[in-house]
Amino acid sequence: NASKVQVTGRKAEQKTYFSHTGYMGHEKHTPFATMLAKHPERVIEKAVYGMLPKTALGRQVLRRKLRVFAGAEHPHIAQSPAKLSFSTAEAK
Repeated sequence: NASKVQVTGRKAEQKTYFSHTGYMGHEKHTPFATMLAKHPERVIEKAVYGMLPKTALGRQVLRRKLRVFAGAEHPHIAQSPAKLSFSTAEAK
């Protein structure tokens, strides 16, 4: 649940995310609080991206293995196990 991320200290006010449009002087700094309110899954994705190696394998791991969702709801049915019941006749 990425929307419940908490940070220590004054990071909530001081941390910014940098992006650049490609034009001179057009850099953007997005505050942590704004990013968490609008796109909470990107906060986790950017944190994990910073820890991975900047190689083809690192990009592949990020793209294929990491799944982040803003809320508790997600489309992965495999993560919702159902109980199986076995009768004694089938076990023999």
